[in-house]
Amino acid sequence: MGLLNKLFGNKKKVRKRKGNPDVYDMPNENERMNWAMEKSRLTLHYFKECVKTPKDGQQYFSIKARIEDNEKTEHIWLMEPDFDNESNIYGIVGNEPIDVKNVTIDEKIGISFDYVSDWMIIENGRLIGGYTIRAIRDVLTGSELENFDKNLGGMSIDEGEDYFLANFETPEGAILSLEEAYDNDDLETAINCKDFNKEAEFMLKKTVQIEIDKELINKTAEVLKLSFMQNMNEHGMPKFKGIKRAFKRQKISDEHYIITETCYYPDGGKSSERHNTFKIENEWKVLGLVE
Repeated sequence: MGLLNKLFGNKKKVRKRKGNPDVYDMPNENERMNWAMEKSRLTLHYFKECVKTPKDGQQYFSIKARIEDNEKTEHIWLMEPDFDNESNIYGIVGNEPIDVKNVTIDEKIGISFDYVSDWMIIENGRLIGGYTIRAIRDVLTGSELENFDKNLGGMSIDEGEDYFLANFETPEGAILSLEEAYDNDDLETAINCKDFNKEAEFMLKKTVQIEIDKELINKTAEVLKLSFMQNMNEHGMPKFKGIKRAFKRQKISDEHYIITETCYYPDGGKSSERHNTFKIENEWKVLGLVE
């Protein structure tokens, strides 16, 4: 397990469990794992919809829960998940716990939204969700990757698809809101998804040597806005219907994220773009592309 030890310290990261798949540990403070768990909660609405009304080919549903037992914590997959009217989640403990003793295998338990750490669906043999699984797998190579995949029981893992809501509560949601406006040829809404003043400020700080004041920012923002409108009117808006999308975050500050969006097209092609996003008055907005 050399690679895992290099990345996450010297603590043993794989634990054998008789009759069950091996347990791969990653520290909760690891940025990759934290993002995986956050993404699972931000996209839980899709899992809930599919549990209620399964799509064609969906044959397996499971949700991962954070179980606390005094000072010990363990993340455990729950089988046969369901939701009540208050969005509490219920499921059957699917593996023998290792660290906690307050739940047992085959026991039905309930958790709240805050204790969700992942969800997964198997659809036509393909993994949907499974963000912590992907976070672990992404750092494995060679025999480690081969052994990990063997434990998946034939389930295939591709690049994945994310299911953020199109709103201004997340950077990804702001990008999806912009692309939804493109699909609807709605220029006014597309403009509302952006912030040309912040985009102008970023551009000026990067390109000019003179003092930047509010007036210069406002004038530059107006040029950027007019240029955007002209481009949309002359060339038409790009279309995203039928395109699968996955996102990766790069945190610059609490208010500034660079989001890499990868688009997977029906013909098998793909493309990636890096978006500057910024939180302004508690809403995320899309700025220009990162060159």
